[in-house]
Amino acid sequence: MPRWAAKADDNQAALVKELRQYGVTVQHLHRVGQGCPDILCGWQGANWLFEIKDPAKPPSARRLTLDEIAWHDQWRGQCATITTANEAMQIMRGGSRLVPIVGQVVGDRVLK
Repeated sequence: MPRWAAKADDNQAALVKELRQYGVTVQHLHRVGQGCPDILCGWQGANWLFEIKDPAKPPSARRLTLDEIAWHDQWRGQCATITTANEAMQIMRGGSRLVPIVGQVVGDRVLK
């Protein structure tokens, strides 16, 4: 998707607002494109990358795109896919840098 055409998921604004209420700083990255995650969060001295998917959409519409899969495969740091602010907070509170999400749909495969 061209850089100028990138759009946020429908739930992104509300999710970011809720994260900020928890004291999280949030930088939007969805316009970067090329599979880059949607947001960068800073909380308690650590940074977190999150790809946001809309839980109101069917599972087929929540799959990572081919660009997102490629980006995640080459990234050597933390990145997680979330649908809610609570999921992000759970990951950040857990202190894990890489949290596999069992059952997450990635392209045409499901993580186990």
